[in-house]
Amino acid sequence: MADNKKMVNAITSMDEDFAQWYTDIVKKAELIEYTSVKGCMVIRPYAYAIWENIQRILDGMFKATGHENVCMPMFIPESLLQKEKDHVEGFAPEVAWVTHGGSEKLEDRLCVRPTSETLFCEHYANIVHSYRDLPKLYNQWVSVVRWEKTTRPFLRSREFLWQEGHTIHATAEEAIEETEKMLGVYAEFCEKYLAMPVVKGRKTDSDKFAGAEATYAIEALMHDGKALQAGTSHYFGDGFARAFDIQYTNKENKLTYPHQTSWGVTTRLIGAIIMTHGDNDGLVLPPAVAPIQVVILPIAQHKEGVLEKCAELKARLEKDFRVKLDDSDNSAGWKFSEYEMKGVPVRVELGPKDIEAGQCVIVTRHNREKTVVSLDELETMVAKKLEEVNEGLFNKALENREKKTYSCITTDEIIKALEENGDGFIKAMWCGDEECEDKVKELTGVGSRCIPFEQDNISDKCVCCGKPAKCMVYWGKAY
Repeated sequence: MADNKKMVNAITSMDEDFAQWYTDIVKKAELIEYTSVKGCMVIRPYAYAIWENIQRILDGMFKATGHENVCMPMFIPESLLQKEKDHVEGFAPEVAWVTHGGSEKLEDRLCVRPTSETLFCEHYANIVHSYRDLPKLYNQWVSVVRWEKTTRPFLRSREFLWQEGHTIHATAEEAIEETEKMLGVYAEFCEKYLAMPVVKGRKTDSDKFAGAEATYAIEALMHDGKALQAGTSHYFGDGFARAFDIQYTNKENKLTYPHQTSWGVTTRLIGAIIMTHGDNDGLVLPPAVAPIQVVILPIAQHKEGVLEKCAELKARLEKDFRVKLDDSDNSAGWKFSEYEMKGVPVRVELGPKDIEAGQCVIVTRHNREKTVVSLDELETMVAKKLEEVNEGLFNKALENREKKTYSCITTDEIIKALEENGDGFIKAMWCGDEECEDKVKELTGVGSRCIPFEQDNISDKCVCCGKPAKCMVYWGKAY
C-alpha cells in the first residue's frame, strides 16, 4: 500500500459516547471541516453530494405540487424586519447585523437573512393586486445565518443551507391546506427516501414559529432516543399581510387580506441520517441520497483481466446507478473499511475466481449480508439489493422508535420510564395549559415535541395536573 494513503481510523462506540461517535463520523467520513469562523463549517464534497440528492428529490416533489423557485436577497433592512413585531422578537437573539458598507456606516443596518418572510411580504405587496394573482407558490434554496450559541455540525450551525417555501393564498382554507400538504411532502420524503420514520403533528402554542398562527412539524427519533425536528410547516393567517399592507381585490370587488404559509427543511437532515442509520463502522446511507450507490472493488486486481472486467461491470451499472470503481493501490481490506465508513449501500467484489465462474459477490452495508450473483443478473440483483437496504433501514429505525416509545399516565411514570430505559419518546396526555407543559419539562427533563395527528387515548387526565385532558402529546429530549 502506498505510504501516503490514509488508514481508516477507529470510531468511538456510540454506546460509549454518542456525541463523540457523531463527531468522529462527520470528520472521518469526510463530511465537514471546521473553519476559522466559529460555528460555521465547510461542507465537503461527499456531504454536499448527499445534500444535492436531497435537493434534487425534494425540488422535484415541490414542482410536482405546482411550486416555482425564486431567490430573495440575503440582506433585510432593519426597518423592514421591524414591521412584524412578534416575528422580529422571536429572531432578535439570533440575528447577525451588517452595520457598515465599506467604510461608511449604514443609516438602516442590514440583517443577514435568518429567514425570508419579510422579504417575501415586501415582494407580494408589489405584485399581488387581484384574486387573479393568487395563489403564489414559491420556494427558494439558499443559506441563512442564525447566531447560535452552541453549535454542532449539521444539527445546529451559524450558517446552514435550506429550502424555504413561501406561499400566499386568497383564503385561510387554502393556506391551511397548503401548510398540511407540504408537511405531508416532508413526511413522504423522509420515510420513502431517507428510510426515516417520522411523527406528524402540530406544535404547542409555546413552541410555534415566531409570527405563526400554527406550526406543524415532523419529529424523528434518533438512535440514542433523542428527538430531532426534521421539518416544519407554518400557517401565518393574515397577520403578515396586515403588517405589510398586502391586499387584493376579491371576486366581489372588495379589498381583503390574503393568507400565507412558509415551510422548510435544512442540512440538519444529513445529521438525521447519520444518527438514525449510522453504526460503529461509520455512515449507513439510504440508497436514494447516497453519492455512491454501488462501489466495485477488484480482488487481486494485479492479476490479468480483473480491472478490465470491473470496468466492464461499471459501464453496465452506471446506466442506472451511481457507481464507483476503486482501482487504487490500497489493499482490499482498506477499501472494505473505507466504503463501510462512507456508508455505500452496496459493494460488488470481483476477483479472478469470480470471473472464471461468471459471478460476483454483492455485500449490503446495513447488514453485511453477502450474496453470490451471476454476472448475467447483475443489474437486476443490484436494484433488488438497494431496495432491501432501504427497507431494512426503515424497519430498523421503526423498531428502534417503537422500542423507545413509552406511554405514561403521570410524571412519576415518565421519570421511571426514562431511568429504566433511557431516552425516548413519551406519549402522555395534556390539558392544554402552558404551565403544565413547562412543569412536565421541569420535573422530567422532557419537553413537548408535537401534538400528533394520530391520537391515542392513554388516559382522560393530564399527565401533570390530573385535570381533564384535551390531547395526547409526544414528549422527549431533543437536538
